[in-house]
Amino acid sequence: MANDYYDLLGVSRTASADEIKKAFRTKAHQFHPDKSTGDAEKFKQINEAYQVLSDSEKRQQYDQYGQTFDQARRQGGAPGGDPFAGFGGFQGGNVDFGDLGDMFGDMFGFGSQRQSRQPNRGRDIQATLGIEFRTAAFGGEESIQLKRLTVCSRCDGRGAEPGTQPETCKTCQGSGQVRQMQRTILGAMQSVTVCPACEGDGTTITTRCDRCRGEGRTESTDTMTVKIPAGIQTGQKIRLVGKGEAGRRGAPAGDLFIIPEITPDPRFRRVDDDIVTDTSIPISRATLGGTIDVETLDGTSTMKIPAGTPSGREFILRGKGVPHLRGRGRGDHRVIVRVQIPEKLSGRAKKLLKELADEGL
Repeated sequence: MANDYYDLLGVSRTASADEIKKAFRTKAHQFHPDKSTGDAEKFKQINEAYQVLSDSEKRQQYDQYGQTFDQARRQGGAPGGDPFAGFGGFQGGNVDFGDLGDMFGDMFGFGSQRQSRQPNRGRDIQATLGIEFRTAAFGGEESIQLKRLTVCSRCDGRGAEPGTQPETCKTCQGSGQVRQMQRTILGAMQSVTVCPACEGDGTTITTRCDRCRGEGRTESTDTMTVKIPAGIQTGQKIRLVGKGEAGRRGAPAGDLFIIPEITPDPRFRRVDDDIVTDTSIPISRATLGGTIDVETLDGTSTMKIPAGTPSGREFILRGKGVPHLRGRGRGDHRVIVRVQIPEKLSGRAKKLLKELADEGL
């Protein structure tokens, strides 16, 4: 035999079906004629080898007849009169790629025979929504007005005028697909494409709806309530499944993506899920210590200032930050104290400070 099929794919005679498929994919990409390493004849040979070895019955016959296989294949039968069903197609006949249609569809531009009809799903849409700082932190609800395609109220999305019914497409017999034969370097290949008559719907409409003209959807402006999850930040998306534009003739709707734009709060600065604020304290408080009131997301909290606190020191109020968007708990509230240096002093204050200076303070 001029070309052993196992040698062509580079596998052993005991190779599993998965090993054979993997080897074929590797070889097919290596020798594809469009590549720099391409070899059209070699490409055809490895395809022939795979067509036999990937089929358990054909592989068994190949293993059994060995050197006489080529002659039996060309004659349409094996020694003893047993026919090799399907082996006559390699010399310019039809080639069935089965589950490898996706890979060769990318190479040659034709679809798999197992390609399924896809509904005309509605378009995804995106909208921005202004949200208050506190709503973004703790969650809530906001309203948004959208202009989009929605299901036609007159025909309920069917596209046909009320009182009439869509008819089964005569071109594709309701499958939404048509099959075509294409000539390639491997011979004639069958492809599946969307039916041009019904555009994949499987039905045709003789009397179109007066309102939507057969589309099953019309443009409208709606007000929608959006639930805001606690902890969301500017730039993150809220996905509302099925709230995008309606699909054509009853097909599924697309999704709506809400992008929040959070209004800043002059009192707080957000860093991830932490809140950061600056607060000023007088020299006496920083020197002698004491307590101060700090405004947080939860209201006013009292915080202790130890004696000798320098300017710029950071204090942490645990769990007083923004709730985590994913998971439990909250971030922290970080307070940075700034020691306030007075610009003007009374006579008494100057005298006291001078006395402190004399004490080396």
